[in-house]
Amino acid sequence: MGHNLKSMEENEKYGRREDVFSQAVRAGKRTYFFDVKETRNGQQYLTITESKKRFNQEDGKFFYEKHKVFLYHEDFEKFKNGLETAINFIETGEKPVEDEKPVVDSTLTSPADVSFEDLGNDSEALSE
Repeated sequence: MGHNLKSMEENEKYGRREDVFSQAVRAGKRTYFFDVKETRNGQQYLTITESKKRFNQEDGKFFYEKHKVFLYHEDFEKFKNGLETAINFIETGEKPVEDEKPVVDSTLTSPADVSFEDLGNDSEALSE
């Protein structure tokens, strides 16, 4: 019995670590769930779930159709900017000026950060 109690405590601890926060948004026939979860190493991420009630004609029962998106911390800012840009376009009809510029890798702060040696090492690594 002591072993089962320990196992339950571990499951509760794991469950608390896994599910950090949840927000449900009801929107007509759909419900959106924004769930903050945590990996075993303590990294938080977001799952966005769209749930829609459907009717199965064959068995005459209702069921929930769900679609899920996983959003990781390193993509939060890009996702947020993309969402805001799309919503702004819908509301104003205007495309943002920055869409006309080529996409630049944000990990490079300036052209001076790249040297010919770096480029040579990358191409050697790719050919192996």
